[in-house]
Amino acid sequence: MSRAFVKEQDGQDAVEELPEHPISPNPNFVTPRGLALIDEEIETARKLLAHAQHETDRAGIARASRDLRYWTQRRATAQPVEPPKAPQKVAFATRVTIKRDDGREQTFSIVGEDEADLEKGLIAYTVPMARGLLGLEVGEEAELPGGNGEVTAITAI
Repeated sequence: MSRAFVKEQDGQDAVEELPEHPISPNPNFVTPRGLALIDEEIETARKLLAHAQHETDRAGIARASRDLRYWTQRRATAQPVEPPKAPQKVAFATRVTIKRDDGREQTFSIVGEDEADLEKGLIAYTVPMARGLLGLEVGEEAELPGGNGEVTAITAI
């Protein structure tokens, strides 16, 4: 059972050590939107840390400090990539529409790992779907997770 606080013998509350957020070994490519999101996360973590310090909330300080370390590291390693103006091939920072063998159409934007959000159609450039599409042109087909798909459109995001 996990506990947030453990009583120490001297009566002080000790905060259970939190694991660090894992840092991806992949290059930290980011879109302009992704870079802005990282900056927002840093600002949020700073505010949460200041509030936790003001309240002397040791667990809150630990959480906010950990988050601030993660986002500061991600900001330091960010490699901004401008979306191509008129992309001819599927690449980072492009939106691609595919038509599946069963007739379904799907549209994905290929973004950085921290920006990925499948519900919004944002996939990380490192996932199998993106890797299967990278470098393709309109009309080309690829074997993708979930079946084959043909690229029907490519635009900048």
